[in-house]
Amino acid sequence: MHETPPRLKTEIWVQAHIRRCVTEGAFATVARRGDPDAGAIALKIYLGGAKARLFMQSRDLDGAPIWHEPLNETRDETEIDARLTKECAFDPDIWIVEIEDRDGRSFLDDGAG
Repeated sequence: MHETPPRLKTEIWVQAHIRRCVTEGAFATVARRGDPDAGAIALKIYLGGAKARLFMQSRDLDGAPIWHEPLNETRDETEIDARLTKECAFDPDIWIVEIEDRDGRSFLDDGAG
């Protein structure tokens, strides 16, 4: 029998991620609060010049968090915002974290962004 590790509460992960971003010299804020225990997370990375990237958290078959970039590239910020509006309608428990970083870093440890 395969045992999955316990999940970190979303609110705690978000707080730690924001702290990491700020420590690294970026600005980060919670744009939308979701379920504090198990809400999904979206990271909007603002690149300046009305451009942004979007990373979404999901789970693999073992329940471990994984990140993907659903739009696969830098897009106009209004396009990212429209996608997030649709995500919020579909999943009212979602968290949205906005990061502004000159280098476009997401600060995810898995190599995304």
